[in-house]
Amino acid sequence: MPLPDFLSRKRKQKRALTSQLDSELRFHIDELTQANISAGMSTDEARRQATLEFGGRAQIREELYDVHRLPFLETAFSNLKSALRFIRKSPAFSAAVILTLALGIGANSAVFSAIDAILLRPLPYPDGDQIVKLEQSNPKIKSPQTFVAPLRVEDWNRLNSTFQALTGYYTEDASETSGALPEKITEALVAPRFLQVWGIYPAIGRDFSPAESQPGGPPAVLISDRLWRDHFHSDPHILEKHVRMGTFSPAIVGVMPASFLFPVREVDVWYVIPANAGNRSSTWYTVIGRLKPGVTINQARANLASIQSQLGKQYPLTDADLAIGIDPLKELTIAGVRNSLWILFGSVSLLLIIACTNIVALLLARDSQRRHEIAVRFSLGASRSTLIGQLLTESFVLALAGAALGLAVAAAASRVFRALAADLPRVEEIHLNTSIVLYSLLCSVIATLLCGLLPAIRSTRTNLSGSLAQSSRTQVSGRRPLQWLLVGVQVALAVTLLAGAGLLLRSFQALGRISPGFDASRVLSFHVSASWAETADMKGLTQRIDRTIDALATIPGVESSAIAASLPGIPDHSQTELKVLEGEVDPQHKIVAESRFVSPGYFATMRIPLLAGDLCRESADPGNLNILVNRNFADTFLSQSTSIGHHLQVSEKAFPLMGEIRGIVADARENGINREPGPIVYWCTSSPVPDPFYLVRSSIAPTAVVGTIREKLHEIEPSRSVFAIAPLQDQLDDTFAEDRLRTVLLTFFALTAISLACVGLYGTLNYSVTLRRREVALRLALGASQKQVLKQFLLQGFGVASAGCAAGAILTVAFAIVFRHILSNLLYSISPTDVTTLSTVIAIVLTVAAASSLIPAHRASRTQPMRILREE
Repeated sequence: MPLPDFLSRKRKQKRALTSQLDSELRFHIDELTQANISAGMSTDEARRQATLEFGGRAQIREELYDVHRLPFLETAFSNLKSALRFIRKSPAFSAAVILTLALGIGANSAVFSAIDAILLRPLPYPDGDQIVKLEQSNPKIKSPQTFVAPLRVEDWNRLNSTFQALTGYYTEDASETSGALPEKITEALVAPRFLQVWGIYPAIGRDFSPAESQPGGPPAVLISDRLWRDHFHSDPHILEKHVRMGTFSPAIVGVMPASFLFPVREVDVWYVIPANAGNRSSTWYTVIGRLKPGVTINQARANLASIQSQLGKQYPLTDADLAIGIDPLKELTIAGVRNSLWILFGSVSLLLIIACTNIVALLLARDSQRRHEIAVRFSLGASRSTLIGQLLTESFVLALAGAALGLAVAAAASRVFRALAADLPRVEEIHLNTSIVLYSLLCSVIATLLCGLLPAIRSTRTNLSGSLAQSSRTQVSGRRPLQWLLVGVQVALAVTLLAGAGLLLRSFQALGRISPGFDASRVLSFHVSASWAETADMKGLTQRIDRTIDALATIPGVESSAIAASLPGIPDHSQTELKVLEGEVDPQHKIVAESRFVSPGYFATMRIPLLAGDLCRESADPGNLNILVNRNFADTFLSQSTSIGHHLQVSEKAFPLMGEIRGIVADARENGINREPGPIVYWCTSSPVPDPFYLVRSSIAPTAVVGTIREKLHEIEPSRSVFAIAPLQDQLDDTFAEDRLRTVLLTFFALTAISLACVGLYGTLNYSVTLRRREVALRLALGASQKQVLKQFLLQGFGVASAGCAAGAILTVAFAIVFRHILSNLLYSISPTDVTTLSTVIAIVLTVAAASSLIPAHRASRTQPMRILREE
């Protein structure tokens, strides 16, 4: 109910109750008057005696009011009216408090909304905490292979006793060809029991039937709500439609609900494949399982380990050395961003404390002007608890208004999260909900206690004579050490935040100065839709990709073109254990290197220099590829002999890959700009995967050739779609989205904190000048110079800021030592206790603090003694 309506209703209720009580009082007095008349009194005397005997009407009415009302509610209502009157009488002061709290509570609620959506809430599936991810690995070798063969998934599903069901999926990009031009869609090829594991069922239609999960069964797909709405325009007869992907045209049997957030968000089509597809070496699937109720992760691990041990004896060639890893899917989803979010939450909590400290100083200054009013109320009989309740209610109303405005700030901030870090896991789930509203309300209560309790207690100390004398002429000055302490606390916390932001900014600057070892400027990257089914004809796949590369080279403005299985500078974690066929230099030292699969034109396109030997050439024997290694590999593993001419072989038996080293290239930061180059092996092949990254270097702006590239590829591949077209530099920048989010937000929090601290310093010093103006006037009248007064107040403000900076420096170093491991992982080429950063921050804070102190100090020095003394 709106507040004006509530107040109007309360007034009407009180008038009605008053009328009823007056009627009852008249009745009783009339009855007593009649009795007195019957006893022989005159009419006037009978009424006078009746009134005296019955009591005062106002007194009786108040006693009856107490019967009809709840004292607590009436007191709260009275305090609320007083608080609203206080806000109306001091709009500037109230606006300053509300805006300060709105910023503090809003920023805090915004970060909490991200923590709630990403870290605290379970995954958006029924009983999401039961969903886990399973991976296989071979502990005897350094292998990146964690996918699982379909046959092995079926064995695990059949033999286990701890899972409700297990399923698997892999994704690939395809082209929807029903329109004028092919459109890229992402499809997920899934194992049986897919929807059972996720606990989700189609919003329209049905699950896959058993027949559709068998070899040779009728082709059928489930589509996403997004595809149904955007491509099929929410057709109510969608179950009568087909999705056309080249010559493949499966029937649509269901539409998934909009709430289904598949781990690979861009998937629009799910297609079931038979359980017995492939062989035990065909590792395709990302495996997802749903635990039975009450089963722990450790129980599931023990159960699957026992099963895999049995399979290892039954299939020693493929299963004997395999181990199974099981982890909660949520943990794997959010693990990479947990530290960043908690650091942001800690920072924004400091900001809220600074805001509250600032408001405490404002309220102390404000309440000192009300001490006379409070003293008068004491003298009239008000209790201390009543006055504290009233002052806390005023603080709560201000905090509540700040929280309401802060929710609008939080809503806008959630859009900032999505803009700055679109790849943040579960970022699309960040939005305001009941939890955020309740959290903001809790912040209001905490802010009320932090901001209002101390001023309320200090303002209601029952020293009436001192309070009443405070406004008299006999008082020359007052000292407010508590307010200066609060300013020092604000400065100390602001220094801590600003130091953290400075470290991140310097780290970002260091990354910008790094030479990655390749040239990403004017390079365009994109994909062409393809299917893993094409790997059945490797010769045809290689010819198709080579034809595409050659066609790209003919486009005007294109200098060179190539493909790569993964983008340069983007972390790929593709480390592989290798062995040198001619004999290792150090048999006790395993050869582990990052494997990169590239076409012959890769090094020219990326401008990675050749140091020795020959550049990449396509090998006629797919089992014996040409290899280039970087200088780090040659120096680390083959430094005692000539690297060129050695043969390397992958240790993984399931991937019998071998090649001959034909050349050595310069080191490049292939696995991340922020990582030193490690040993790298480049395998020269045009068809490492069906849909590699195409890289095109142009002599003009890369976006200028996008249209021509689309036309050329449509000309040679009319059934394929071109997608994910972007300059390589943009994709490299996107890898630092999380770092950018941390840096931008922490810098914003730090600048806000130092602004609040300086406002607090200015306000406190300005208030001190006002409070001490009689003292200043007397000093000037007795011969003190304006320069002396200016210096005194400047030193007072600068001294408090200096003490705050010293405390902030100690706090910063303490934080850096305690959280050194976490901070070291977030910073590049800079120490968490960097002296230069901390010194610069302190210099900036002291400079700004001196500027904040200058105006009040100058005002004090310009005091006119005679005018002040006459006024006093």
